[in-house]
Amino acid sequence: MQTCSAKRALKLLCLGHAQILQTEGEERFRTHDFSSWLEYSATGVVSDLVHSVNLALGVPRIVVLTEYDKYPRLEVRLTRRNVFLRDQFTCQYCAKVFPEPELNLDHVMPRDKGGGTTWENIVTSCIRCNTRKANKLPKEANMHPLKKPATPRWRPVFGLRGYQGPLDKTWDHFLVPDRNSVRMSA
Repeated sequence: MQTCSAKRALKLLCLGHAQILQTEGEERFRTHDFSSWLEYSATGVVSDLVHSVNLALGVPRIVVLTEYDKYPRLEVRLTRRNVFLRDQFTCQYCAKVFPEPELNLDHVMPRDKGGGTTWENIVTSCIRCNTRKANKLPKEANMHPLKKPATPRWRPVFGLRGYQGPLDKTWDHFLVPDRNSVRMSA
């Protein structure tokens, strides 16, 4: 499972690489190709529409791939933004939450002392704490991260800031299944 933009979902639909899963109505969970989704969009049941000169298509909520050439990457890429997300935009030294422009990345073990740029050695820090720690080891600076840095676990909505649960109620059935209606096999 992954998330993508509506533009990408519609492109995959037009190319025939995906089908759209109907999420409301009597035929819930029916899949649609481009022509059937166009017809369904015209019924007025779909609330969000994307308009072109000649037609209006419903914005898909759930897309099922019919073709793919590789499995999606199941690890979180080490990027500045993803480190901030992992640490919840919180300086790991002073425990204050900052807006993104006021944050920095800090190597817990400085690079010139053998520390690499890895999930296990990078933390979020505010500019003030990063300057104060400078090029010292945590013990030398008497500054230790709040949490030991670790690689975050992959999940489809990792990059969505402020994620507290399914962002779209139609995802509930797949991301938060009702335990009473799901049977576990042996």
